[in-house]
Amino acid sequence: MISAEQNARLTQVGPGTPGGRVLRHYWQPIALVEELDGKRPVRAVRALGQDFVLFRDQAGRLGLLDRDCPHRGADLAFGRLEDGGLRCAFHGWLFDANGACLETPAEPEGSTLCSRIRQRAYPVEVRSGIVFAYLGEGEAPPFPAFDCFAAPATHTFAFKGLIDCNWLQALEVGIDPAHASFLHRFFDDGDAADAYGKQFRATSDGSDLPMTYVLREFSRPRIEVENTDYGLRLFALRQINDATMHVRVTNLVFPQAFVIPMSAEMTITQWHMPVDDISCYWIAIFTSFAGPVDHAAMRSQRLASYSLPNYLPKHGRHDDYGFDAEEQASATYTGMGEDINTHDQWAVESQGRIQDRTREHLASTDKAIAANRRLLLRAMAATEEGRRPALLQEAGTAALTGPGTIDGMAPSASWEQHWKDAVTRRRSAAPWGPPALAAE
Repeated sequence: MISAEQNARLTQVGPGTPGGRVLRHYWQPIALVEELDGKRPVRAVRALGQDFVLFRDQAGRLGLLDRDCPHRGADLAFGRLEDGGLRCAFHGWLFDANGACLETPAEPEGSTLCSRIRQRAYPVEVRSGIVFAYLGEGEAPPFPAFDCFAAPATHTFAFKGLIDCNWLQALEVGIDPAHASFLHRFFDDGDAADAYGKQFRATSDGSDLPMTYVLREFSRPRIEVENTDYGLRLFALRQINDATMHVRVTNLVFPQAFVIPMSAEMTITQWHMPVDDISCYWIAIFTSFAGPVDHAAMRSQRLASYSLPNYLPKHGRHDDYGFDAEEQASATYTGMGEDINTHDQWAVESQGRIQDRTREHLASTDKAIAANRRLLLRAMAATEEGRRPALLQEAGTAALTGPGTIDGMAPSASWEQHWKDAVTRRRSAAPWGPPALAAE
């Protein structure tokens, strides 16, 4: 258990809060590139408790500005895209992608007011179908050379979905390897031919055992956690028999992402982007180490559970997450369908919009959750002392690769080397040539 004060410290994201200051030291995934498709590429964005407008000008430049016009606060998300920028519909003030005021057309002829006006603009970068923004002060940190950023567009796919709760509890479900044996349990292993694009439905690497079987029948994993240059590496070890260990390696990328295996061919890198203190988006890049991603299939699968244009879940509190008692008795552990995003959504939203951690009791399988909270608290202390957080801030960040993931069988006596070799083989065979992993 932690105190109410510590809980607030860990969960608040607004300007000036300890957590908000930490998150503003990192690139934030604020939108999908596809959200700017269409005739009018302008999108209102709320992130870290602030309101912005994202747009693409007529020359193709991306801009991210504070949403309130500096004249009298009108909403720039309803502005006109014209004349090299975004024009406020109230009095016609025009701003370019860098926040420079280009025109104040209602002012008298010869007015120099425009030269003294500037709207705050934020650096943006596009990586693998996601628009990232740096919302902090000073110079932005470098991007790491992670696989999800190194792979070409043919081998990545990005999507997102809204979660109606605080970002931290949404993240924490992804660094809790034990829950998959219960929350994502299927009583029928299903058809392996239908496993594409679905987590925990394929066979584990180096085995013909479906992951559904492994998780269901071996529900007491040994959890180990180690510190890395990017955050944490997690091991979930399931002893299949005397000779064989199932090894699942996942990663926390500080402060708000995890990297996990989806299948023997694909990984998921998923951020939890705080909208404010009580809601967030999961936003993910799926990276293939084999053939090109079937974008149409991946998109169709996810649109079965999410609605556009705001990527809202079709199931939630409003319909008890689609709960079906007969399904719970015979098909799935939750009775909430086969989409594990819905399972996770229920698990984290049912804790309340901000989990009351004064009432929780962490267990031995929560090692990574406790370790990550310690990282967050240390990072907050650093920013309060005027320093940058310790992780992913220095020039060496650009050289970080991977991180390696695996979901497969290994010899019990040599699993620690086996998983590294398996990751190396998969990455070496990738047609797009991932950068070499740093020595483990």
